[in-house]
Amino acid sequence: MSDPVIGVLALQGDFREHLAALAECDVIARPVRRPGEVAEIDALVIPGGESTTMSKLAQEFEVFDPIAERLRAGLPAYGTCAGMIMLADEVLDGRPDQRSFGGLALQVRRNAFGRQVDSFESPVEITGVEGGPVTAVFIRAPWVEKVNGDVEVLGQVGDGPDARIVAVRQGNLLATSFHPELTGDLRLHRYFVDMVRSAV
Repeated sequence: MSDPVIGVLALQGDFREHLAALAECDVIARPVRRPGEVAEIDALVIPGGESTTMSKLAQEFEVFDPIAERLRAGLPAYGTCAGMIMLADEVLDGRPDQRSFGGLALQVRRNAFGRQVDSFESPVEITGVEGGPVTAVFIRAPWVEKVNGDVEVLGQVGDGPDARIVAVRQGNLLATSFHPELTGDLRLHRYFVDMVRSAV
């Protein structure tokens, strides 16, 4: 098949790093800012950034509803950090006017690991990603408080009762609390590209 077209929501946040990572994964990577561009992609990456700002801009740029509709129709998507929040069905500690696209049957807590000063790195084993743990960069990161339905937990930090869910998959949707685009390790982007190729 021809190379899939993977869009990156390019309203705010670290979308450039995702575009660069995807360009190394044998796909066509495009920024998405307009409703017409939503119709032209085979998959979407929702980057890290500020979820309340991203939600507001997506509505102002009139891409919120087209993206939500395509996600409901099965569009593969990968959300990192704020992108995880945007894909969650339920957001804890969000602003009252904040909207998420939804799709992942889980409860996510904003800024759960603390503020920017509490940013950290940790090795995380990801189910389905070979080659040892990935280096996960957490910046004002959320965590998954609770999963429902057929959400598969792919990765956690911590042990025992203090373990926190930081990577999940449900069907065509993938989400991580952390930023793989900042490390130069392409394994999670390649994992997502494999998901996309299986879906299109």
